[in-house]
Amino acid sequence: MWKPNQPGSNSPSTPEPSRPTPPAPSFEPPRTASPGAGTTAAPGTGEQATIGKSLVVKGEVTGSESLYIDGKVEGAINLPGNRVTVGRNGQVAANIVAREVVVLGKVRGNCQASDRVDIRSEGSLTGDVIAARISIEDGAFFKGGIDIRKPGGTDLKGGSAQPAAAEPVTV
Repeated sequence: MWKPNQPGSNSPSTPEPSRPTPPAPSFEPPRTASPGAGTTAAPGTGEQATIGKSLVVKGEVTGSESLYIDGKVEGAINLPGNRVTVGRNGQVAANIVAREVVVLGKVRGNCQASDRVDIRSEGSLTGDVIAARISIEDGAFFKGGIDIRKPGGTDLKGGSAQPAAAEPVTV
């Protein structure tokens, strides 16, 4: 019988090495959107879903968190209180309704933002824009109409804002 205070042949010759604990990550990478992987983040909490480069989504995308698109989306995107970012590899053929839309890739469809639409230098947007603010960087491509609406959805005369016919703009 082995006793702990007596050295004997039954004790292991080499103690088990201690395993180092992995360091905690300093940031949490964005989650990849997949069927059934929903989250319950409130707007403005910093949570963001991601549609990766190899993913293709056909249909309607709705939710209550921001979305980063690096793959392909066809259909409709409806995230009224959040940001939609179309990454450099992103290709979107959809109407987008969001608080803020940032375009670094390609978008074919109308964009309606309660705050702003931002088309970066490598971005391309073909479609009409309805927003309170718009930014189009040098080198960006834009073809469509622009309807600037004050927050609250009324024009300066106090009536409801109506879309106006606009000439295509290329920057």
